[in-house]
Amino acid sequence: MNVGLVDVDGTKFPNLVLMKLSAWHKRRGDIVQLLRPDDVLLGGNLFGDYDKFYASCVFTANAEIARRLLDIGAEVGGTGIPHTSTLPHEIEHVYPDYALYGDTSTAYGFLTRGCPRACPFCIVAGKEGKESRKVADLGEFWSGERYIKLLDPNLLAAREHMELLGHLAESGAWVDFTQGLDARLLTEVNIALINACKVKMLHFAWDNPRDKSIPRMLQMFAEKSTVTDYRKRKVYVLTNYWSTHDEDLRRVYWLRENGYDPYVMVYDKPHAPKETRQLQRWVNNKIIFRRCERFEDYRG
Repeated sequence: MNVGLVDVDGTKFPNLVLMKLSAWHKRRGDIVQLLRPDDVLLGGNLFGDYDKFYASCVFTANAEIARRLLDIGAEVGGTGIPHTSTLPHEIEHVYPDYALYGDTSTAYGFLTRGCPRACPFCIVAGKEGKESRKVADLGEFWSGERYIKLLDPNLLAAREHMELLGHLAESGAWVDFTQGLDARLLTEVNIALINACKVKMLHFAWDNPRDKSIPRMLQMFAEKSTVTDYRKRKVYVLTNYWSTHDEDLRRVYWLRENGYDPYVMVYDKPHAPKETRQLQRWVNNKIIFRRCERFEDYRG
């Protein structure tokens, strides 16, 4: 079979589902090619060159492209579309084909799925369940790669998280905790295990400005952590959902003053106030953020 894999979002971040599909089909002896949406939608009779098309859509902003691919016969899945679809067990647990995106030095995967927080702005609990549970061992998607990009939505909420952190530490790979580690679940014991990892990047989240436990726990982490470079301690800051502009600014300033690197996330960005979009540009452009200390002085 000739198989076409369409990365609907086209970001720099490899699509894990497509890498698993590629690995499974290549094991069967099929020929696999990674395609852009335009290759298919504007490619004339491209369907005649392939026996099967898959498409993966992560972001809702690209749902219309996904729908058009679905209409012409592609098998489409992902968090960016309304209907829920999952990979068969034998594909979900196959070792990903990292060569699909041309980088075999980085492993991508989930050790746990689900999140008990069920935040109203987040799709994880609805799609993966309200319990953080172990779904894989590290060896399922890592076999000596230099880097690991961990995609777990709430690793610290899983009862097996100490075991899993231990495996990450033992790997000797540089670990990027790409999603927000739940600061409310930090303890001296799991901080010690995080310290034992070779940390490339840590991400936390401070979504609710009225949650006083977050800054308290981040202060404890700063005191106990051996990760002292603020550029490795990133904190997602949710805006345009339940916070005022002043509350957004207070979180950004607090994080910078306490050794963390804020990263502004705008909910429903197309309808966000101008000052919120300006805040995001100021904070997330780190050259500007480090040169211009106060948002009040920024003219973006």
